[in-house]
Amino acid sequence: MIDRLFGRRRTPAFLPRLETERLILRPMETGDAADMFDYAKRIDTTRYLLWHPHPSVEYTRSYLAMIGRFYRKGQFFDWAIVEKASGRMIGTCGFTRLAEQHHLGEVGYVLNPDYHGRGYATEAVGAVIAFGFEKLELHRIEGRYMVENSPSRRVMERCGLTFEGVWRGSMLVKGRYRDIGVCALLREDYLSRRAGGEAAAVRF
Repeated sequence: MIDRLFGRRRTPAFLPRLETERLILRPMETGDAADMFDYAKRIDTTRYLLWHPHPSVEYTRSYLAMIGRFYRKGQFFDWAIVEKASGRMIGTCGFTRLAEQHHLGEVGYVLNPDYHGRGYATEAVGAVIAFGFEKLELHRIEGRYMVENSPSRRVMERCGLTFEGVWRGSMLVKGRYRDIGVCALLREDYLSRRAGGEAAAVRF
């Protein structure tokens, strides 16, 4: 499955570019540091995430350099989200986990709060889901979210993921035990949505 994504050489060039109506999803680059720091430094971005705000643009640049090394090892499956109209990198979206033995992927995403409310998160997540089912031939794609983060659940549901329940107190995040909601979509349900014209339009 991973070889389908990266090819045998497993370099960032083999993380394919995905394109939707308004977005381009491509590998992250160190040149994205300023755009990423613009949102990664904000408390409102990281409130429901596992990581803390970035303290400086130099920290962000070092983080992106580390991501480049992970790409080369075939260990990282997140894309930069780029708004076509501005050329700005406005977030990330991809697979936070790929369990090859189960043909399962977990989707995750972060979007600059200045771009909330425009449907960009739904568009990006839809593209990654389409790639997962159509190119990686996954059986199941799921997403997890802290239950306080209801907008994240709405994004998942707009992309066809069905709410399956809550894992109570299942993660210790920033000193607190958090209840985690789970939504998921199976391949056969995705194919049914695609046949009905409900799946995202994506160019691979």
